[in-house]
Amino acid sequence: MNEPKPLPIAARAEGCPFTPADELYEMQRSEELPRIMVPSPLLDEFEAATITRYEDAKNALSDTRLRMGFVFDPEAPRTMLNQPGNLLNYNGADHSRLRRMLTGAFTVKRVRSLRPMIERIVSDRLDAVEQAGAGADLVQLFSTPIPTLVICELLGVPYADRADFQHRAQVGLDVNTSRETQIRNLAEMDEYMATLIASHRESPGDNLLGSVVREHGDELTDDELVGIGNMLLIAGHETTASMLSASTTLLLRNPDQLAVVRDEPDAVDGAVEELLRYCSPATAMPRQAAADMSVRDQEIGEGERVVVSVLAANRDLPEAEERDLDELDVRNPPKHHVTFGYGAHQCLGQQLARMELRIALPALFNRFPTLRFACPEEDIEYRTKALVFGVRNLPVTW
Repeated sequence: MNEPKPLPIAARAEGCPFTPADELYEMQRSEELPRIMVPSPLLDEFEAATITRYEDAKNALSDTRLRMGFVFDPEAPRTMLNQPGNLLNYNGADHSRLRRMLTGAFTVKRVRSLRPMIERIVSDRLDAVEQAGAGADLVQLFSTPIPTLVICELLGVPYADRADFQHRAQVGLDVNTSRETQIRNLAEMDEYMATLIASHRESPGDNLLGSVVREHGDELTDDELVGIGNMLLIAGHETTASMLSASTTLLLRNPDQLAVVRDEPDAVDGAVEELLRYCSPATAMPRQAAADMSVRDQEIGEGERVVVSVLAANRDLPEAEERDLDELDVRNPPKHHVTFGYGAHQCLGQQLARMELRIALPALFNRFPTLRFACPEEDIEYRTKALVFGVRNLPVTW
């Protein structure tokens, strides 16, 4: 079997999975924007100008000339980068039209109203961990079920179907699969989501998919609704699940930082921002220059691919002169970070992700104040070669 190809824009140091690889820091110090080869089952391996500095990332991602390079092509095979309704396939007015239909479900006010539901889900999962006893795997019992249950309730997706759609999400985010596998995988996703959309067309439910059908069904095709549903289902659970497992692992490795999250409620919001910065779970999707442009006087030609290393940019924030950004410090939250992206394509569900982390992490450590690894630390397996960083297993005891 071939060794999986790593993502160079998210490369982690050998033996230190939360630390950027040396080559990322080397690129960051370079005055030129390096061109690197990026593996992709859908685009084949492609060359891209690589952005690793925070200011460069912010400026580039807010530049309207730098666009998503996957505008829907009805003549091409359907993939996750070629699907109507998926916001990642749109730019400009088309993107704004679709995004506007969804933003109301993810406002700060709306997310706050979900707090009791999230607290109930977290409490139920903590009960499941306690019942499992020593050796319980938090990935299976805690970090994955929480955002999955939340997004299922929010969208109106049966939780009983989770094993299938979680598997399809993982395949879709695996850069080491084949194009044919990705095409088959999306066909299965579309078939599943189409049945849900058809039921909402007939009788819109009291959930996000139902409300989109009720309020915008006349403006959207079934294909667009399927794409919207797929996008929200995958984005709504995969990255938050990975962030929960990565944050828990990181805090268990840093007991002094864990104690702040457990014992100081007023520090939790800031601690979550620091964890988001430090873990940087998701890599930015590649962009493409719609016209000649420049970043820090470095030319990027029309049609050229561009990738941003979120991991590296988050270690290059403006406050780098005030503190060592390679050190985790949950009492000193970042003033800025690009974990959720920047500009028009900034993560739609970021407030929901924050709320889940703010509730789940302190609840976990308060329920189990002596929580610790139930295996040697070096036996924890990390996902360092996927589009979303996380851990594969997290057995604990208390």
